[in-house]
Amino acid sequence: MYDFDKHLSDLADQTVLCIGDLMLDEFVYGEVSRISPEAPTPVIACKRSELMVGGAGNVARNLVSLGTRCIFVGVVGNDEAGRALTEALTEHPLIEFELVVDAARTTTRKVRFVSEHHSTHLLRADWESAGPIDTAAEDALIGHAIAALPRAGAVVLSDYAKGALTPRVIRAVIDAANIAGKPVVVDPKGRDYSIYRGATIITPNRQELAEATHSPAKTDDEIAIAADELRDALEAEAVLVTRSEDGMTLVNDGAPVHIPAYPVRVRDVSGAGDTVVAVVSAMLAMEADFEAAMRAANAAASVVVGKRGTATLSVAELRARILPAASLAPEEKIVFDWADLDRHLDPWRRSGLRIGFTNGCFDLLHPGHVRLLAAARAACDRLVLGLNSDASVTRLKGEGRPVQPAQARAEVLAALEAVDLVVVFDQDTPLDLIAQVKPTVLVKGGDYTRETVVGHELVEALGGEVILVDLVPGHSTTSIVQRSRNSNTV
Repeated sequence: MYDFDKHLSDLADQTVLCIGDLMLDEFVYGEVSRISPEAPTPVIACKRSELMVGGAGNVARNLVSLGTRCIFVGVVGNDEAGRALTEALTEHPLIEFELVVDAARTTTRKVRFVSEHHSTHLLRADWESAGPIDTAAEDALIGHAIAALPRAGAVVLSDYAKGALTPRVIRAVIDAANIAGKPVVVDPKGRDYSIYRGATIITPNRQELAEATHSPAKTDDEIAIAADELRDALEAEAVLVTRSEDGMTLVNDGAPVHIPAYPVRVRDVSGAGDTVVAVVSAMLAMEADFEAAMRAANAAASVVVGKRGTATLSVAELRARILPAASLAPEEKIVFDWADLDRHLDPWRRSGLRIGFTNGCFDLLHPGHVRLLAAARAACDRLVLGLNSDASVTRLKGEGRPVQPAQARAEVLAALEAVDLVVVFDQDTPLDLIAQVKPTVLVKGGDYTRETVVGHELVEALGGEVILVDLVPGHSTTSIVQRSRNSNTV
């Protein structure tokens, strides 16, 4: 299990090498109130414009917005747009860049005209040279990339099919990265993916996967089959398929993993793929597993599509999305009558959400409890907490316990962002409750072993997993209660 809350702060310690097609993105915003008398086209009264580093440069922007250092290698022309890009990159102190200047090329520039009132794109104008770079530029690009490789924890090949990533450049970078043991993340373009052979993970969208594999790739099963075929053909370790409003699918050595998209208001999908690639590469640089990288990328994408333009996000926004605030009032999250349990669980199951479970007395909430619950919630999409009833606590802990009644304990727990549902049980163990919840993830403290966790056989038989979380030293309810009693007798 990857501890997001612990490791997201480590993003600032990572460096990612990004090679790809650099673009200058310009957004011109204005109001449309009339149709041109010269032609049946809207007239936009331009009010402001924004210049942004785009294309593969947007991957770099997303990396540094998370605090991760980026070494960027790309190609520009000897023109105004190329100089604007160079100046824009210097404004990001965490981006170290090597730009190959090719006087024979036009720097890719995209100007989007946007109706500010409706947030709709009216027109896009492009300037570019999309042919492959020449041999001299290839040599320079490869030289810069290989020189930077020892300082990077992961490599991104951001291919926009604008000519920088020729088959020769791609081959040289992947081979060098594999020798160095550095993961390579590829955001692909085109139909011939054989040029990416040997990359660690490929991130096509659903349409790109369908075109590359000549398959329908519409249902979960079809996407999983196509992704697995692509993975085998490219000798990659994993394929991550982005599916817009349908979430993401990961295929690697285990069973395919499908996760739903976050329910958000989409304002602009421009650059969301760059965000995904940036987060995946940063996570792999921290040696996270593929599923943890996918879940972080899915959360990140849900943030940036709610913003205008080619947006980025901060670590705080990513953490808040992965560990979201509870959306229900505490009274709506507490269940005493198990007959009401399925009303909460069924919508989560229909949405394909990953349900986690943990349990305890939680008599006096302390940092150890908070850590356990945060880690449990990070491992799933919805967390169910089994809470011992008053009678159950007394049988387990003895007379004088609990210090607080079940209703009070439940209200405190329900107010925590990490907890989605609190279910009170009266038995000595939560086995019957686990059987009804049927969680995918079962979480307990590190003072347990897998074999001593109640319900581990049931969860594992359903294809789930048991996760043990390290305890916070020096914190336990029993010791707190004992110290309190001792102080009262003095």
